Amino acid sequence: MGETTAVAHGGNPQDRAASLQAKMQEYQENGARLGWLIDRENRRIEIYRQGKPVEILEFPTSLSGEEVLPGFVLDLSSIW
Repeated sequence: MGETTAVAHGGNPQDRAASLQAKMQEYQENGARLGWLIDRENRRIEIYRQGKPVEILEFPTSLSGEEVLPGFVLDLSSIW
């Protein structure tokens, strides 16, 4: 099976934040280089990158795939 490059996870309202954050850490431990934890209720994104602190964005309009997914942009207007 190939290496996971990127992962996006939109939490369900009943999911606890700590559980979702632990899942994102697990994805990174398994090789994901970029992860987005999408909190639709609060319009907040947590960006997980290997070897770096989590970055939190409030009310972003789009997300970039950065060097992991060059040229990829996720328009968040359809999610919010």
